[in-house]
Amino acid sequence: MPSNSMPSKSNLLAIIGPGILVAATGVGAGDLATSAFTGSALGLTVLWAVVLGSFFKFVLNEGLARWQLATGTTLIEGCYDRFGQAAKWFFLVYLLIWSFLVGGALMSAIGVTCHAIYPLFGMDPTQANKDKILYGGLHSVLAILLVQIGGYRLFERIMGLCIGVMFGVVLVTAIAICPSWTAAASGLLVPSIPAGGVMWTLALMGGVGGTVTVLSYGYWIREKGRTGGDALKTCRIDLATGYLVTAVFGLGMVIIGSSLESIQGGGAGLIIKIASQLESSLGRAGTVARWAFLIGTWGAVVSSLLGVCQGIPYLFADVWSLRPGASRTDNDVDTTSIPYRGFLYAIGLIPIVGLLTFDFQTMQKTYAVVGALFVPMLAGVLLVLNGRVAWIGAQFKNSRLTSAVLVTILAFFVIAGFLQVRDKLSGVKQPPPPTTGTTKTP
Repeated sequence: MPSNSMPSKSNLLAIIGPGILVAATGVGAGDLATSAFTGSALGLTVLWAVVLGSFFKFVLNEGLARWQLATGTTLIEGCYDRFGQAAKWFFLVYLLIWSFLVGGALMSAIGVTCHAIYPLFGMDPTQANKDKILYGGLHSVLAILLVQIGGYRLFERIMGLCIGVMFGVVLVTAIAICPSWTAAASGLLVPSIPAGGVMWTLALMGGVGGTVTVLSYGYWIREKGRTGGDALKTCRIDLATGYLVTAVFGLGMVIIGSSLESIQGGGAGLIIKIASQLESSLGRAGTVARWAFLIGTWGAVVSSLLGVCQGIPYLFADVWSLRPGASRTDNDVDTTSIPYRGFLYAIGLIPIVGLLTFDFQTMQKTYAVVGALFVPMLAGVLLVLNGRVAWIGAQFKNSRLTSAVLVTILAFFVIAGFLQVRDKLSGVKQPPPPTTGTTKTP
């Protein structure tokens, strides 16, 4: 088993592996689209929101890792031990619903992106749904095979490649088309929200860094052999690196969006429109920019799908181990077990049926509502579990500053989640704020 002490500088990848996985899994087409749309609507004035949103997710994931390293139990086990059977059953129902919805959403996003790159049934809009189903299903089956055959090591390498493509494309594009670096610095350092831009700013902050997928970090650090309090420093460096990468993605997409006019839509469809505008606005380099951007988007969505297929079955297997009469062995990571493999097949195959039988907009709406509930629940759990010396120990208990940040996160995401759920259930679409005057940076 690897040592719990911090690896040498020459072995930096041993430190940042799981954190990079969190970044790659948490950034999908929907997050990129939200960042780009917010940049188009509000300009560079809201760059600070990307950094703050990334910091919020860092605090949550650090708390999760701190609990696991201090107690030797996962957060799911901790909730079961401290809150009882009700917590287990509630999370299981939530996980099943969320997994079905996120699987369908990711498959559809991959299908739309691949249709734009290479339409199998032609460019006729009426044929796009066929491409979406075929491409989405094939990618999902491939993800299952990669996870089952290659295990964690192959998964980590492929995810590293995907995030490298994502990072390179977004960063180079943002640098090439940034309308004003002075305005970008001001938007990063001076928090402000343009008139009419509160909802999009909240969406920008909430969309950074994923939701349920953050729980996978606890199992990925077990794959790396990190146990005990001595590994906490390594995990903090790891997570800081991962969420720094996440913030760079978000900043890059806001910058890209700020250079474009009147982009509308959502999810992968909006990404396609962004690629088309890049092509039309960059002259001779436009075609290259369009293809690079579509490939980068493909890498983003594939990494999210692969991360969900590899990481989420851990959660189900963990819940399954809490059934009456089952033995619980700390620090075991068994990706060959029936519960893990069974849920891997389920999350990779059942949502394909959803693409055939359910309206995608309905799935997206339900997924947004369900996902909005998770972060405030996680913040509340960490406030309680990590707030008691008797449960976690004085050395690892939440500091006053950490508790204050968690309360802020809880309040923020309760408000943001309420607004999102209200609008989704009512069918109200938040209109884009005006793009004149000081709202959008020229």
